[in-house]
This record gives sequence, structure tokens and C-alpha cells, in this order.
Amino acid sequence: MTTPRPFGRVLCAMITPFAAGGEPDLDAAARLATRLVAEGCDGLVLNGTTGESPTTSDAEKTALVAAVREAVGPAVPVVAGVGGPDTRRAVELAGAAERAGADGLLAVTPYYSHPPRRAVEAHFRTLADASGLPLMLYDIPARAGVRIGTETLLRLAEHPRIVAVKDCAGDLLASAQLIGRTSLAYYSGCEELNLPLYAVGGAGCVSTVANVAPGPLRAVLDAFDAGDTGRAAELNRLVLPLTELMMASGLPGTVTAKALLRAGAVRPPLQPADRAEADGLFRAYEELTARAGGPGALGAAPGGRG
Repeated sequence: MTTPRPFGRVLCAMITPFAAGGEPDLDAAARLATRLVAEGCDGLVLNGTTGESPTTSDAEKTALVAAVREAVGPAVPVVAGVGGPDTRRAVELAGAAERAGADGLLAVTPYYSHPPRRAVEAHFRTLADASGLPLMLYDIPARAGVRIGTETLLRLAEHPRIVAVKDCAGDLLASAQLIGRTSLAYYSGCEELNLPLYAVGGAGCVSTVANVAPGPLRAVLDAFDAGDTGRAAELNRLVLPLTELMMASGLPGTVTAKALLRAGAVRPPLQPADRAEADGLFRAYEELTARAGGPGALGAAPGGRG
């Protein structure tokens, strides 16, 4: 069975750089997007949580999609985050993203209001019907408060424009079963599960860590595809210390990625990493670079150290 990969294998959940005045720095975003593609990202996911979607306006989201689309050209998939707790607003964002040049949409399960699964299903169907773009569902119950669920996903998989899942449910058994029973492309949204999910038929990853280390993340999947599973496991272990600091240290991935990239402030209620936290991140990044044999995108970031 051929694994579907509608947006490629390695997708970066890209940060949104901000200028000194607090507005999105579209030039910096374009530079970062270009370098991420050059360093190994097949596609880019904009306006997700890593891109600070809860605190950027609809107009800012649309402008970011348009700027990155122009920067990377038509061959690189650009997926626009449009999800949220409000179905009507999500539909409006989907239309704006399509007009701005997005190739696909990412929609998180409606959060906070804790809708029952039939309402979750209706939300996603409405969104899938609202544009001509393929839709990736984002299953992250730890943040959304509700899981999409296997039976709901089986029904949603029948929709012609629902093509993928960003999987942060942490249930490898259920994911493997759905991979076997549907044509959905399963992308890992948790870096520590990139290789395990890939090994059971996953499509690849949508990664925050890819903002700074796209090459090492891609190398893991390349080794697995080449049949060298031992090398894949070894490379995966090299990435884990940086992954742990960026994603499991108590700081949001947005904060840790921006600390490494020096890509402008984060918007409240987020707060930037302090000096000790940033120094620890840089040490982990530099060790990974030394051991993995090549740079990630850090040197090309706005204000980066390289």
C-alpha cells in the first residue's frame, strides 16, 4: 500500500516573526520560509498554534499566507491554519486563505466549548464544504478538550476534501488502525512520535522543531525509507534532547522556537524565554548540529546567531 502524502513528508509548523512594533514581519517570514524549504521542509503550515493564531488577526493571517506563498513559489505546499471554536469564523478564514494562495487547510477540533462528537463532525464537514481546498484535521485532545474519535474519523474520511490528520492524540494503536482502514494521510504532530507513526504507515510530520532543525528531522525519515531502521533510530535519538527542551520543558513550542530563532517577541499571554532557558536551548541545538553533521535553519533566521 502506498502511503498518501498530499502535502509531502516534512512540514514545518512555522512561527510568525514579529517586527519591533509588534506587527507580523512578512519579510522575515518570507526569508525563513525560503530557508526552511532549502533545508529540507516539503511544505509549510502557517497560522497554527506555533504561529500564534490565537493572537493574530484575520487580516494578519491572510497577509502571512500571501507573503509566504509568493516567497516559496507554487511548487511548495502551503497549508493555512483556519481552525478555532467558531465554525462561522473558520469558514471565513478558509475562504480568505484560499484566495491568498493556500494549497490546503488545517483545522483543529473546536475547543473550550467541548462539543459532542456529532457537533465536531458537523463542524469539520461544514469547513470542508466551504472551499475547494483539501483539509487536514488536527486531533489534539489535550488542548482542545475533546478527541475526534475513531468512528467520527472513519465517517469524515469519506469526504473527498478531508485528506489528512495532524495526529496529537497519542494513541498509536488507533492511528495505525485508521491508517489501515482509510486513505487519510497521518502526520505526526508530536515529534517524539514522528518515527513510530511513520513506521506504521504515517505520512510524515508537522513539526515545530522543524523551525530550527528541519535537516535532522528529515534525515530520520530518509534513513527509514532507505531501509536502514537502525540508523533511523540512532538519528531519532540525536533529535530527542532538543525536542524535549523545545516541547516538554514547560514552555510552549512557539516560545522555544522563537528563542532559538531570535524572531521577535511573542504576543501576550505568552512570555519570552529567559536567558537561562535560551542558553539551554542553544546548547542542545549546537550539540545536535555537531552530532548530526550539518546545520538546520537556525543560521538563516531573522536575527539568528549564524
